[in-house]
Amino acid sequence: MVLAAPAASRAAAGEQPIRVLVCDDSAVIRGLLARLLDSDPAITVVGTASNGRDVLGLQAREKPDVVVLDIEMPVMDGLAALPALLRADPAVQVVMASTLTTRGADVTMKALRLGAADYVPKPTAVGGIASGDGFRRDLVEKVRALGRVAQRRRGSARPSPAAPPPRISPPVQLAAPRTVAAELLVIGSSTGGPQALFRVMKDLGPQFRLPVLITQHMPATFIPILAEHISKVGGLPCAEAKDGERIVAGRAYLAPGDRHMLVAGDRHAPVISLSSAPPENFCRPAVDPMLRSATAVMGGRVLAVILTGMGHDGLAGCRGLTAQGGAVIAQDEATSVVWGMPGAVAQAGIASAIVPVGDIAREIMTMTRSVGAFA
Repeated sequence: MVLAAPAASRAAAGEQPIRVLVCDDSAVIRGLLARLLDSDPAITVVGTASNGRDVLGLQAREKPDVVVLDIEMPVMDGLAALPALLRADPAVQVVMASTLTTRGADVTMKALRLGAADYVPKPTAVGGIASGDGFRRDLVEKVRALGRVAQRRRGSARPSPAAPPPRISPPVQLAAPRTVAAELLVIGSSTGGPQALFRVMKDLGPQFRLPVLITQHMPATFIPILAEHISKVGGLPCAEAKDGERIVAGRAYLAPGDRHMLVAGDRHAPVISLSSAPPENFCRPAVDPMLRSATAVMGGRVLAVILTGMGHDGLAGCRGLTAQGGAVIAQDEATSVVWGMPGAVAQAGIASAIVPVGDIAREIMTMTRSVGAFA
């Protein structure tokens, strides 16, 4: 089933509307997703489809900025449609609609490695989802942010003549470059984070000797699967962190879903502590508690990396870390899916380096080489 809708001229703040296709084999889910997205004035749903073959036909006609794509569908499933969508338009941003199951998480991770930009949990209880603000906010924010990415890549995110002139951001100031006597590497990421983590960990490789703590905003079901994929691409063993676990060199620890991952113990025998304290920056796990606790235990002997993500989680923790002599690397805007978290750190002037994702591992090596981070 294919449904093409006329584009509406409902652009927010004078910008072009974000054109979205919704593809799901369930008519109920298609309708729900389309209604939630169409309720935002910056978004126009230009069509819906029930399988991958039909959405490819719609893409050719409607030129969407974002495709929300189900994974399991008849005729052509989401994993088969994904590379075809990206070949037809490398700028299009694909958001996978994933079930919160182990299988759904595994397939979603494969989709992210194949080029999907992000994912949203697939609604299971339509009445509850439709009446709740959390799911709608997450869906709309991701689609809005990714739609602007697609438009920038095409050079089509032009304000209308009636729009006010763009606000000019102050130039980004770098903190003084430094070599850190680091004994711990901490990484924070959100939207677009899995792909960035795959790249950074792959580039670091198995020779990296510092312990690595990672907080990625993600549901609990996905965390063990993400850890497996990081281990496969990087060679550094990565696993979901356990409460009371000793932090040792040459291993990566991933914050569990719905628990803050903290550093406890002392500098010479640090351990993982998991916390169910309230969310921070609307997130649990959050990056700021990890950074605060790492600074409290390790002082300035911490190097932080802030990767792509919406919002400003990590900013406060990075301020505290740099005040104690630690250092921060931020992913640059061009390679970030969303330059929210790294942009906040960069614009605060507390990042010692702002580099493309492909250069982050090299920057880590440069800033930590003197402390034997590599064998």
